[in-house]
Amino acid sequence: MDIATADLHYLELTQIAARIRTRRISSPEVTRAHLDRIAALDGELASYVQVMADAAMAQAETAHAEIAAGRYRRPLHGVPIALKDLFWTKGVPTAAGTAVHRDFRPDQDASVVRRLKEAGAVVLGKLQLTDGAYSDHHPSVTPPKNPWNADYWPGISSSGSAVATAAGLCYGSLASDTGGSIRWPCAANGLTGLKPSWGRVSRHGVFELAATLDHVGTIARSAADAGAMLGVIAGPDRADPTAVPAPVPNYLAAAGQDVRGLRIGFDAKWSIDGVDLATQRVLREAIEVMRAQGADLVDLQFPDVKQAVADWVPNCAVEAAVAHEATYPARKHEYGPVLASVIETGRALSGLDYQKILLRRLELRGRITSLFETVDVLLIPVHPFPPLTLAMIKTLGEQPDLIARLQEYTCPFNMTGHPTITLPGGFSANGLPIAFQLVAAHLDEATLIRAGAAFQRSTSWHRRHPAPSPWRQ
Repeated sequence: MDIATADLHYLELTQIAARIRTRRISSPEVTRAHLDRIAALDGELASYVQVMADAAMAQAETAHAEIAAGRYRRPLHGVPIALKDLFWTKGVPTAAGTAVHRDFRPDQDASVVRRLKEAGAVVLGKLQLTDGAYSDHHPSVTPPKNPWNADYWPGISSSGSAVATAAGLCYGSLASDTGGSIRWPCAANGLTGLKPSWGRVSRHGVFELAATLDHVGTIARSAADAGAMLGVIAGPDRADPTAVPAPVPNYLAAAGQDVRGLRIGFDAKWSIDGVDLATQRVLREAIEVMRAQGADLVDLQFPDVKQAVADWVPNCAVEAAVAHEATYPARKHEYGPVLASVIETGRALSGLDYQKILLRRLELRGRITSLFETVDVLLIPVHPFPPLTLAMIKTLGEQPDLIARLQEYTCPFNMTGHPTITLPGGFSANGLPIAFQLVAAHLDEATLIRAGAAFQRSTSWHRRHPAPSPWRQ
């Protein structure tokens, strides 16, 4: 091994992939180091639901033999990653954070899991999430802890995916986003998160929260890493007719391009009014970095999203009620109170009200789509305030205005299906990560990866990691 174990776990996915490909280090060595680290640290962090140690080592040995024989597959070959526990994994319990599905063992892999395995990735295990991927962990679950500071929110619903990636317990993770579930955890944990366009990635074998809002994506340490993973899982799928039959670009090639002439749209009023000063600073500095690389700033007016934010809960609720129809209300007693409440809301909504929401979604999508006639990406916050403490999160149910502010910059792009990338851009006064988002036209993830990678070549925020604390070696 030519890399100190202490440095191994925080390499970027693309960095370790290159070392594995050139046999400077072997997949079994890397995998064993991660399994040992999980055993040492995750008892406190609680990011994994299940560690698949034997299967992971077998996959690593296979990858090592194939690479030694000159049969290198793709950039994920031999690289340890992990899965949010709502992706079907053949023969492995897949509970989606619920009690009602705790005994479910799929007889097949989700399409995205199958594609990861076919690319030679090593699956370390399944990662914790909120109850049914909604807004709170099931009462029987120990929520993952933010490795930057355990008193702060780790983000939802992909809590385990972000905590494991941030703490060096995998090189990247598969996740999902229905209203902010990739972007909030990435912002809270200092990570890069890619929520692709709706339809870019198959949802076959993925537990639904809300079918038309759910996006399958990636959590990683860099834009190039996120692109490497997306390049494997994206594309049409006969098992999911809603997966878009469009060619999948070479996202790693996009990550190497510059941003000269890139048009960055920015609505100063929407992105600054009511936004805390530290987040404003992150936005301004991100713009200056991009302009210094040759990008152009374009002032614009973003459509009002207040109605879309208000519509998100009832829209999600109706679709969640459909997703859980087989088990709710028949097994209502096994549901956590928050997920049960949203399902009840959905069951009570009228068809007329739901249709009005759908029409407003179409209108918003059209308005946002038209912005990309004059810009290539939009630059916006992830949320308008510094990272929230767990104590503050516990009061959200009593503060509807705060919930709306939390969702203002995330859920509109689930309602419209546009792709976004979340990028670390700075820190709060108390040392917690702060992020921003870029948004692109439908199916233009390549531009997001191009812009994100360019930003990260000029900054080092994505290379900052949690400081030593009692749970770490």
